[in-house]
Amino acid sequence: MAKRGKFALGALIGAIAGVVAGLMAAPKSGKETRADIKKKADEVKAEAAARGEELKTQATAKADEAKAKAKAVKATATDKATTLKRRAKDVADAAREGAKEGAAEAEAESKKRTPRS
Repeated sequence: MAKRGKFALGALIGAIAGVVAGLMAAPKSGKETRADIKKKADEVKAEAAARGEELKTQATAKADEAKAKAKAVKATATDKATTLKRRAKDVADAAREGAKEGAAEAEAESKKRTPRS
């Protein structure tokens, strides 16, 4: 995009220089030449304004697209984080339950082996 923009700017400047040189070399009165220069300047100004609006529209569209992609990535990341959090809690709960069961079994086994007085 930067190369195309630089090329367009160079072409625009070259066109302006060519028009001015052509107008200066034309056998017209100063008043006619000034009118021609003003007309061409107005045309170039209008063209530049139109191109500026086009670029603004494109930039806005790209920004909106980037925002939408960022929102989608955020939603995906949030979903994955929620899923992982839930899984981690499930694993921790299962480990806690297993530890309780293991402790109960160990206590029961210990009571079996310990002689009572």
